Order: sequence, then C-alpha cells, then structure tokens
Amino acid sequence: MNDLVKISMAHHVADVRLNRPEKYNALNPEMILAITSAGRQLALDKSVRAVVLSGEGSGFCAGLDFKEFVAIGAGEPVAVNLLQRENRDPGNFVQMAAMVWKQMPVPVLAALHGVAIGGGLQIALGTDIRLAAPDTRLSVMEISWGIIPDMSITQTLRDLVRIDVAKELTFTARFVEAREAIQIGLVTRVCDNPHAEAHRLAAEIAAKNPHAISAAKQLLDATWHSPSGEGLALEDTLQRTLIGSPNQVEAVNANFEKRAPHFKDRD
Repeated sequence: MNDLVKISMAHHVADVRLNRPEKYNALNPEMILAITSAGRQLALDKSVRAVVLSGEGSGFCAGLDFKEFVAIGAGEPVAVNLLQRENRDPGNFVQMAAMVWKQMPVPVLAALHGVAIGGGLQIALGTDIRLAAPDTRLSVMEISWGIIPDMSITQTLRDLVRIDVAKELTFTARFVEAREAIQIGLVTRVCDNPHAEAHRLAAEIAAKNPHAISAAKQLLDATWHSPSGEGLALEDTLQRTLIGSPNQVEAVNANFEKRAPHFKDRD
C-alpha cells in the first residue's frame, strides 16, 4: 500500500491511517487515490470484519491541499483527472475517497482528533460510526474557497443532520466543536481516546456473525430513505440468507453453550 495510507490487520480488524502528518493529512491527488485504493483492497478481503480509520499526527484530515490544487489549476501536469469516473463507480475519483467507506461491506469506524474539515470531514461522514476526541474541530469548509462540498456529502450528511443544519454548515463554513458535533449528529460519540475506543468497538463487532453484520449494514444503508415495502422486502430477503446458515447456527450454539463463537469469514 502507498505510504500515504497505512494498513495493518489484527483479529479481523483493519487499522487504516492517513499518513501525511506534516500536512495534517491534507488531501493531494496521490493521497485521494491511495485512500480509495485502500478501501477497495479491504472491501475484497473476506477476512476483514471491521475497519478503523484514523489520521496520523495532530489531526484526522485538514481537507484538500489547496497549494497543490492551485498548481494544478495553473496548468501543471497531473497523473489523473480526479473528476473522472472509473469503471462503474457511482462517483468520480474525489467522491470515491469518501464513498468507498460507505460502500464497504463491513462497518467502518472513524477515530477523529484535531481537525476534520472540508474533504477530511466528508471522508469521515462516509464511515458508519464517528468517535471524536474532545478537542476535535469539524467544518464543511469548501465555501471558504469559493466552491461547494463535492466528496459525496449529498449521500452522507443527509443521514445525520436536518437539512437546515446542513445548509447552515455549508453556507458558513463555521467550525463545530466536538460537543456541539454530537448534539447535531456529525459525530456518534465524544471520548478521550477515540482510536482506542474505536478498536474496542470494532473488536466487539468483529466477534459477531460477520454475515449478519454485513447484512445489517446493507439493510440499513439500502432502506433508510426507501418506501416501507422495499425495506420490509429486504429484511425478509436478507433474513432468509442468514437463518440456518453455518455462522447463524454457530451463534445460537455459542450462546447456549456460554462460549465464544467461532465464525467463518464472509463468502
């Protein structure tokens, strides 16, 4: 994996770290591609049952590295057009850096500290659960640079805050402290050591039937805004795939025998 994103694995949990600490993990083109590549790699690994996403150094991510993007706008050559799409991706390269976590077949937990602003916040919004240190500051920063947020915010922020709150954050680019962020829904929980807590929670998730966890994420993501008939139908369809399956039987047996379950990896 590119040095801009570090991945390690232990006990079915992938630890993913943005690794440009000297720049507050600011996003240049190479890092955007590396983040997406990391997500795609993990999505294909059937042994992965949960992911913890964090940033090295003093902050999670300070958003776009505008010095580099100004240079690109001035005509300097680039290896790839980040506004292009690849294959059947729903979004362009920039959008997929956040969407890849939303599309991950297993839960993704973000451990936030320092700053999560602009594109950094949008990447965090693509995760399932966001744990933030008390000093974390968040902002939908793009309007300050005369642009709009375009890293899949339309697919993530709508699930977390009211539309008037989303508009205020987007129109003003104001900074939100961690305590307010939990009140309005940007983060799940504030804790002193979000990375350690994210790993504790990821380990708890990884100890459950991985097929059921994956199905639960699919169920909630696919039906949160759908008509009731579609939601009920997907509940039925997914449940039928689980009942009587080896991992479901193992979950029942382990409960009755009061022991830790031994699950097989996802197919």
